[in-house]
Amino acid sequence: MPEPIIFAIPKGRILDEALPLLAAAGIEPAADFFDKKSRALVFGTNQPHISLIRVRAFDVATFVAHGAAQLGIVGSDVVDEFGYSELYAPVDLGIGHCRLSLAGPAGSAPPGLGESHIRVATKYPATTRRWFEGQGIQAECIKLNGAMEIAPKLGLASHIVDLVSTGRTLIENALEEQKIISEVSARLIVNRAAFKLRSAEVPALVERFREIVGQGDAAA
Repeated sequence: MPEPIIFAIPKGRILDEALPLLAAAGIEPAADFFDKKSRALVFGTNQPHISLIRVRAFDVATFVAHGAAQLGIVGSDVVDEFGYSELYAPVDLGIGHCRLSLAGPAGSAPPGLGESHIRVATKYPATTRRWFEGQGIQAECIKLNGAMEIAPKLGLASHIVDLVSTGRTLIENALEEQKIISEVSARLIVNRAAFKLRSAEVPALVERFREIVGQGDAAA
């Protein structure tokens, strides 16, 4: 028997939207996946050769890039932040829509060309630095994994770069969206080596997801 295909899916905002796509692809998690008391991270499915792992979004990319999982679902924000050469992101799944934005204190002006340096709190230091370099500004990035919105109030940073959906959290913390850095949606990601070495299984799964989201004619 070949080793099972490991499919990494993220905890959090994308999960609920990803489950119907998995079902449409014929992959249904075992009952214990839905047990809120379970601390398990690996789950069987109705497909004997496919197992699911449920991990943090940033870890989905790492598991797939290093070959511990063959496929995964994760936001394009994570794909862009890591830039793993081992990842192939062939399908925009059309779910998990939001945006990665620069935000600052309400009523303040966004950083301008006259500024040479800015301190930013963010979960996305690589993406943030690249974007500010394109504006001719050097960004000192303070890496935070959460509670970004309080950083300007406490003097840790003048601005933040974070995901924005409705903008309500920004408003409640006296911040406002100033610039959109990128539009974000969830992608199907694949380990490049697995795509070649498991050519009887992995490419067929990729094509199945393409068909589900109406990208069946897209180039591989």
